[in-house]
Amino acid sequence: MRHVEHEFGPVWDGHSQVLVLGSMPSPKSREAAFYYMHRFNRFWPVMAAIFGDDSCLPPGGSARTCATWPSTADGLADLVAARRAFALRHHLALWDVIASCDITGASDASIRNTVPNDIPSIVRGSGVTHIFTTGQKAAQLYRRLVAPMMASAGLDGVAMTALPSTSPANAGMSLDRLIEAYRPIAELAAGRPVTGR
Repeated sequence: MRHVEHEFGPVWDGHSQVLVLGSMPSPKSREAAFYYMHRFNRFWPVMAAIFGDDSCLPPGGSARTCATWPSTADGLADLVAARRAFALRHHLALWDVIASCDITGASDASIRNTVPNDIPSIVRGSGVTHIFTTGQKAAQLYRRLVAPMMASAGLDGVAMTALPSTSPANAGMSLDRLIEAYRPIAELAAGRPVTGR
């Protein structure tokens, strides 16, 4: 177990409509200093599918095929830049519930001594109308640590929806089921009411 600080900031601007929160970045994401950067995490393929935009995937990739992964630092930096631009273009804000914690590897179950990020600061400064958490631990920590902060800031009217993890560890969840679960993100980010629910 080691103590980890969240060392890269949130992605958002004044036009962000939806905030997606993970728990704490994995070692691969901390290495790349960006969100969901484990090669086999399905977050970005899901985003590509729900927004109909493959620009967040490595060159030659699609939501349903395993693309080649950047082999150089410059290639990885280009992918990070493309993903940041994708998020902002689609009015998507990205951050994590946790500012610092003790954790073993990428195991959410091991997380201890948690300090939350200042989530209300983003919500106040943007157009965020809905928050989504990715994975059970992020949802649990949001309810315990962030929801009281939101209420104190007068932001308890902003709903939170818990979504399944896109981690490769959540192998029981198919890509199709993840796409269906995450589709409300695209609908709300576009300012449309969520359909079929």
